[in-house]
Amino acid sequence: MSVSISDVRRARVRLGDAIARTPFLLSHTLSELVGAEIWLKFENLQFTGSFKERGALNKLLTLDDHARTHGVVAVSAGNHAQGVALHARRLGIPATIIMPSTTPTVKVSRTESFGARVELIGRSFDEASAEVARFVARGLTFIHPFDDPDVMAGQGTVALEMIEQGPPLDMVVAAVGGGGLIGGVATAFKSEAPATQVVGVETELYPSMARAMGRHDGPVPGGATIAEGIAVTEPGHLTRLVARERVDGIVVVREAQIEEAVALLLQIEKTLCEGAGAAPLAALLTDPARFRGRRVGLILGGGNIDVRLLTAMLQRHLVRAGQLVRFRVVTPDNAGFLGTVATRIGQLGGTILEVDHDRVFEDGSAQSASMIFTVELPDRARGGRILRVLNGEGFRASLVETHTPYPMSAVA
Repeated sequence: MSVSISDVRRARVRLGDAIARTPFLLSHTLSELVGAEIWLKFENLQFTGSFKERGALNKLLTLDDHARTHGVVAVSAGNHAQGVALHARRLGIPATIIMPSTTPTVKVSRTESFGARVELIGRSFDEASAEVARFVARGLTFIHPFDDPDVMAGQGTVALEMIEQGPPLDMVVAAVGGGGLIGGVATAFKSEAPATQVVGVETELYPSMARAMGRHDGPVPGGATIAEGIAVTEPGHLTRLVARERVDGIVVVREAQIEEAVALLLQIEKTLCEGAGAAPLAALLTDPARFRGRRVGLILGGGNIDVRLLTAMLQRHLVRAGQLVRFRVVTPDNAGFLGTVATRIGQLGGTILEVDHDRVFEDGSAQSASMIFTVELPDRARGGRILRVLNGEGFRASLVETHTPYPMSAVA
């Protein structure tokens, strides 16, 4: 069984106005930054914060009365779970959601708030998925997060909206986990706008679709990722068949590039994306030559991100931008030098966040002291100016290397 453009069209009629028709807008600043004409599809503005509710609702609406009465079960890292939970409650269908124990708290609590029963099982999507059969044996209907033609058709309605809302695209980029979104999107574009290339993006820790398509060597590494929404070790059987036939390429990106994309979207577009939602922009940062001069549509698939993770990512972005730095300053071990250096840094525009004053552990004379200042700067150039002034005034000042600029990743 596959998915056709007729399935996607029927899904759109079935969904009606129960799913938001999200904006599809040109980003002037991102276009200038990457050298391409960038259009953004804001699926992070769906009520559940993700495109996933499109496929979930479409599947629920196809169930017969027996299945609706006995209830459904889904396994998800969060976004599919919220889509199933929200619309199952709206339709009066009991829902049980199996989630990995590593799922961000914000996704667990939101899913429960929609009335679903949440079971935290295993530490990964695969471990959680292994428990589905136990619930199906009790009579519950399994709502697969991606490997289902009705789910895939529901996700494909995103593409129909993009085709109607914006200009003709040279390329469309979507994140790939199990392959439900890219499969639905590719089905719609290859039928309605066949000149548009369909490109997927995966994190280097889970290049499962690229591997399945023969475009990535070696095993899937796995591990903790900031893009947990696409942390799938094996794509679906149906989705990989559709991808092989209709997807033009897969870009594999490093975690740091996804972090950068999250920060850029928040800073430039004032829109919050989770790691998987920002992955399409990370693809452009990874392989700018592929997209340069083209009109590209990016699907911002979701915005459900843990606040603590977001804070860490934004701080790391400041480090890469040279606006959060650590200076090591060695001075004579006499009273007053700490205050003198701190005052000078402040006068030159630096905001001191933390100071480590050491007389024992650093190499050097017993008559010297080493100070490490963690400083926030208004721009990258300010760091060099502070170093020049401090060294010019007789202090031994240097930059403590904490993070190198992210390297480019392999492209499949």
